[in-house]
Formats: sequence, structure tokens, C-alpha cells
Amino acid sequence: ALPADATVECDSVSDPETLTATDNCGDASVTFNEIRTDGDCDSNYTLARTWTATDTCGNETTHTQTITVQDTTAPSFVETLPEDASVECDSVSDPETLTATDNCGDASVTFNEIRTDGDCDSNYTLARTWTATDTCGNETTHTQTITVQDTTAPSFVETLPEDASVECDSVSDPETLTATDNCGDATVTFNEVRTDGDCDSNYTLARTWTATDTCGNETTHTQTITVQDTTAPSFVETLPEDASVECDSVSNPETLTATDNCGDASVTFNEVRTDGDCDFNYTLARTWTAIDTCGNETTHTQIITVQDTTAPSFVDTLPEDTSVECDSNIPTADVLTATDNCDINNIKVQYNEVRTDGSCSSEYTLTRTWTATDICGNEVTHTQIISITDTTAPIVTTEFETEISVVCGEIPGVPELEFEDACASEITVTFEETSTDDGNAINYEIVRTWAVTDECANETVYTQTIFVTANANVTGSNADLCITEDINFDLFDLLSGDFDTEGTWEVTSGNATIDGSLFNPSSLLDSNGEFDANDLVTYTFTYTDNISECASVTEVSITLNDDCVVLACSDREGVIISKAVTANGDQYNEYFTITGIENCGFTVEVQIFNRWGAKIFESNNYQNTWNGFAHSSSVGNSNKVPTGTYYYIINLKNSGLKPFAGPIYVGTK
Repeated sequence: ALPADATVECDSVSDPETLTATDNCGDASVTFNEIRTDGDCDSNYTLARTWTATDTCGNETTHTQTITVQDTTAPSFVETLPEDASVECDSVSDPETLTATDNCGDASVTFNEIRTDGDCDSNYTLARTWTATDTCGNETTHTQTITVQDTTAPSFVETLPEDASVECDSVSDPETLTATDNCGDATVTFNEVRTDGDCDSNYTLARTWTATDTCGNETTHTQTITVQDTTAPSFVETLPEDASVECDSVSNPETLTATDNCGDASVTFNEVRTDGDCDFNYTLARTWTAIDTCGNETTHTQIITVQDTTAPSFVDTLPEDTSVECDSNIPTADVLTATDNCDINNIKVQYNEVRTDGSCSSEYTLTRTWTATDICGNEVTHTQIISITDTTAPIVTTEFETEISVVCGEIPGVPELEFEDACASEITVTFEETSTDDGNAINYEIVRTWAVTDECANETVYTQTIFVTANANVTGSNADLCITEDINFDLFDLLSGDFDTEGTWEVTSGNATIDGSLFNPSSLLDSNGEFDANDLVTYTFTYTDNISECASVTEVSITLNDDCVVLACSDREGVIISKAVTANGDQYNEYFTITGIENCGFTVEVQIFNRWGAKIFESNNYQNTWNGFAHSSSVGNSNKVPTGTYYYIINLKNSGLKPFAGPIYVGTK
């Protein structure tokens, strides 16, 4: 059956049918063709489908089907559509995002919202509209109506103050409360009502806070405070404590005042005396009573026990224990008097003295005792111990020198010394002489000691020390030698004076070796006959003479140079340039030097620059004389350049060598 013309929706276009044909004479084949003609939108168009049947002789039959395609169906929303609602002002949700599908293709969704205000800011309606549109203008619309309202009262932010009963001095200020509202701002008003009681300090306070929002919803909180006065007054001053005092130390009653937590308070005082077994033994009961205006009172009682337990005291300065040398210095006994705190009459002072012998005739003690007694039997005793001693050793009465410095061969004889003692007549003298000279010492000491003892074993040691030094008048000189000279230089040639050649030579500075007194400069050369620049230094040798009567130590020095060495003037490696200049006076690296070309006849041109490229020194005939002094104003007003790294350019005129350039460290501190 041939397909008929049709009008269909864009999503209902069927696939072309497959047609076959028969022929009276044989086989026939069928071909298919389709032509689309667009309409006013993507989903409106026509399809012309043509089938042609042809036999083997070219006879053909044609059938055309016209399909009119159209889009008349609106889109549909994908999600569940939001329903109308009534909500609180703080529960308005954001608009939902809706999407749509279309039977023929894509669909877009637009949103619109209209607000209609009510009787206050938080009462209103929202009309939310979503419109879904396909590419051919078919559309579907959904509207949601939201009724917004404020029916919730505000709530207080802080913890609400509770009812309380307080003392009259503990009424706190009203708290400041704030409130929040689910829809916006809220204001809080405060009111307080006082209701008096049976006295000024007894009353109640009714405190009310009211929170109101912008739509008139309100929340109220009331606190009831019951105020009362139940506290007795308190004393202001430190309360006097019970005490036991001497009869002369009874103080006047203290004046006490009182304060009350609710107002004024007055204080009354009373004292009661109870006698004891004597006039100076009794008790005092002192009572202070504080009363406030409401009749509350506080009482304090102090019990003072008065007694006489104090012994008399001496009026005069009491003689102190003392030590005296020998009998002739014993002081006479003092006459002491005494007084008493409760009774100044009838004070008696008794005196007693006891002697106790010591270990020798010049040493003993005297114990002196004074006793003062009052009429109540209280007594005081003072004891003075006088120690008669002999602690002074004999002294020398002859003048002599305690320290003497001499040269060998001029040691003085032992002086004849005389001694005396303050208390004893018998003196023992022991003399001893020692020396630190062991036969090899150059300088030594002689110590002479006199130990002087009296009959009480007091001893003094007197010492004379003689410092003996060598004075052989031996002096040394210095010499300069070339390092390549193969000679045995005798170090004795550098000594003058009275010395013995049997002494000892040693190297005290420099890495050199000697054979007895002989020094060969060429011994410092290596196996190839070469030497290092560090070998060209000053070597120190010390000669010690312990053989002569007056020993001596003498120092000489030899400075090695390379004046006898012929250099290759065309060799750059033979030019030695300083790496550092430390102009601090220690004789090392004092100057910037160019060496190794002394015999080449070159003229040395030098330029020195700082790290910024400024020239600070220049010489057209340099003689190894620059030691960090500034020759240019570019380094400031200082005489010396600052410590740091500098750069040199050296040109050896007429040498045929390229200029030398490099860094040099300069230290000027």
C-alpha cells in the first residue's frame, strides 16, 4: 500500500517506508528520495518523499508522499511545581530553579517575582511566576503565591534576671537587656516600681523589661527584688586583742568607730577593773558596743592582764667583756646603779669578782658580777669577763730590708737583729736560710727567716728575701742572609760580652734547624733546590749560659731574603701580589706589595678601586708603600679606607706582560 500524505507533530515523524515493485516482464527496482522544505521555525517543515520503480527496459512508476511537520505542543516543567504557601517573615525561601523539556527540542525558563506590601514591613505577598518557552514560541506558565506574615514576638538575648532577696547595700543596678526578632529589629523599654516596707531599708522593687518588634508583637519580663536590713554594724578599726602587759605599759583605751551597710552606727565604751594579788597585778575588761539605726548591734571585749614580771635595769653603760694585754692594762671595776619599771625606790646592786688562772703567768681571767633586785624579787645580773692575755709576739727593734734585688756576686751578709717582748722577758730566736738555686738557675731567690718566740708561745716570723738576677752583660745582634747561600753561619758571631761557649743554642721562632751553633740557610731548600715565600721570614735563636758564674739568656735573629736569587722576569707566575692588607701595627701584611720582580727593572703602575668602582689610590711608580690610607675624597673624611674588599689593576711597564687585576681584602681595625 502506498504511504498517504499526512500532518504530524515534530516528535511523530516516522521513518520512510520500504516499497518494492513487480513488472510484467521481469524484475523491477525501487529508488527513494526525500526533500525537506523548512517552515517558520525549526520544528515546522514539510517532507516530500518519492519512490520510483524502474524495470529493466527503463519503464518507471513514481509515488510521492507529502508530510507536513508542525510543533503545537507547549513545553512541560521537569520538577514538581512549588505550591502556594503562608510563612513567617524569617522563613521565606529562595525561589526554586525550574527547568523544562519540549517534545521537539530545547526549552528555556524565565522567572519573575512581584511583591505586594501589607500593613507592616513584615506582612506582604510574593507572586512568583516561571514561564517555559520552546523554540517555536509555545509556552507553559506556573505561578506560586506566598503569603508572608510576622506573628512571632521578640525574644530577650541575655539570661533574664531572677527574683531575689538582698541586703540593702547589695541592690544592683538594673540589667540592660536587649532583644532580637525573627523578622528585624526589636526595642526594649524598662520600668521600675518601689513599694516601701516597715522601714527605710525594707522595701520591694518591681523591675519590668518590655521587648517590642516593628509589627507590635511584644515580650515582657518582670523581676521582683525584696530588700531588707539584717546585718549588724562592723567596727572600722582593727579590734584591740587580749593582751598581757607590764604595769608600765597599760595603754589608753582605743577610740573605735563603726560603719553599717545601710546607714549610720554609734559606738559606746565601758571599762571594768579587777584587782589581783598586788597593786601591779590586775585585769581590765574593756567593752565597745556598736548599734545601727535599726537596733542591730556588735560588741567587742578586750581583756588586758596587767603584771609586774620585769626585773630592774641598770642605769649606767654596762662594762663589756674585754681582753687586755698584761696586768698593767686591767681596768678598775665600775660602780653600777639600777632602776625599775614599776618601783624606782629600794633597788640594791651587789658586786663580786673571781680570778681564774690561765696556762702561763701572764694569762688569767677576772669574772666581775653586778646583781640588781627590786622589791618584788625580780633581779638582773650583769657579768663582765676580763681576759688578761699575752698574745703579742716579740718585735724586731733593728731596721733591715725585707726585700733586696741584687746581681750575682753581690749578695749581702746576714744582718744581726735584736728583739723585745711586751709582757715576757725570755725570748727564743731561730734562724734559717733557704735558696731556690739548683745550680742551673739564671734567676733565683734566697729567703732568710727569723722565728721569734716568747715564754707564752707567741711567735713572729721575720723574712728577708733576696732576688738574685744574672748580669753577664751578654748582648746579641741580628743578621740578614740569602736563603740559597750554602754556608755554616756560626751563631756565636752574633754574641758579645762575657759568655761560655759550652752553653746551649735552640730555635725559638721559625721552622729552622741548627747544628750546635751552626745555621745553614740552604737547609730550608727542598730536594729541587726551591723554596717557598713563607721561608723568607725572621728566625729567632736563644743561647742559654748556665756555665759562667753569672748565668745568662741571650736572643739573636736572622732574616732570610732572596736577594741572591735571579728571577725569570717574563714569567707571570713569578709576580707575587698581596692578598690582604691589615694595617694594625703587628708588622704582618702592613702594606700592599708586588714582589718577585725586584731585579727586573720594571716600573710598576697601580690603581685601586672600591666596590662601587671609585678610584681611591693611584701610583705611576709604586714602591710597595700603600697601607690602606685614602688618597681620594670618594671614601669620605676618614684617613683610612673602611674595612672591606677592594680591587686592583697592576701594569708592569716594559714587561710585555698583560695587566694584573683582582680583589684584595683591607682590614684597618
